[in-house]
Amino acid sequence: MQITTRQLGEATIIDVTGDIDLASSPQMRVVLLRELKANRVPRLALNLKAVKYMDSSGVASLVEGLKLSRQIGNRLILYGLAPALRDVLRLSHLLKMFEVYDSEEEALAL
Repeated sequence: MQITTRQLGEATIIDVTGDIDLASSPQMRVVLLRELKANRVPRLALNLKAVKYMDSSGVASLVEGLKLSRQIGNRLILYGLAPALRDVLRLSHLLKMFEVYDSEEEALAL
């Protein structure tokens, strides 16, 4: 898995490429929590267009990020979910908990 971070206006975008599984989810968790906690970004968008698979450890990292973002009053946005990722979140009843958009433009428009 590869993770890059970029700034676009007041939003920070984390681009994730590759599978998010037990081996790679700790790396994603570190980046996600660093941006929310240490850098205190007001809006954090996760670009998941290049992620085809996510297991429960990846979902747990997203939930932890969502919980922290709500505690500190920031927004965590997901976009570009492949159908398999959308199904994982839907089946775990978490899809409606996240702000989810199809594209970067939609995610950053609000």
